[in-house]
Order: sequence, then structure tokens, then C-alpha cells
Amino acid sequence: MPEKFSVYITQSAQNDLEHIFFYIAADNINNAKKFILEQEERINSLDTFPERCPYIQENNYFGTNYRHLVHKKYRAVYKIVGESVYILRVVHGAKLFDL
Repeated sequence: MPEKFSVYITQSAQNDLEHIFFYIAADNINNAKKFILEQEERINSLDTFPERCPYIQENNYFGTNYRHLVHKKYRAVYKIVGESVYILRVVHGAKLFDL
């Protein structure tokens, strides 16, 4: 059986999801609800094999080892610490991640 990781969503990532929800909801509330549920499901799937996702290109600039999980136009940037996964931000894929 694969090792299970604990997945934690930081306050910054929660704020990002809230902003994304309201941005999408301005056009269609049902699409916003669907997107957030899908995004949360994908994030929670990181409890198994979080190493499957690629490193972010910004690691070279920041000297970090962050990865990202891409869903539609957004990416959830996260780090793995021991047996925990910390979702740091959820940003539009066209934007560079900033600390």
C-alpha cells in the first residue's frame, strides 16, 4: 500500500481559491462551484505520491524545491516536508509564482 501524506492548505492558498471562486462566479456560479470542487479533489489526491508532479521553474530563482499540480488554467504550488504536503498558493498558470 502506498505511503499516505497529510495535505495542508495554507491561508494564502485558501485566499487564492476564494478569489478564483468569485472571479469565475461573476460569469457563472455553477462553473465556480464545479471548478473549486475539482481543484480541492485534485489537491487532496496529493496524499498519495505527491512527487508525481513536476518542479516549478521558479525554483532556480528562489532556491526552493516546490512542485505544482496543474488543473485547467491554474496551478497549485506546494512543498513536501517529511510526510506532509503544504499547498502554498493557487495561481493562474500564466503568472509566475512569488513568495
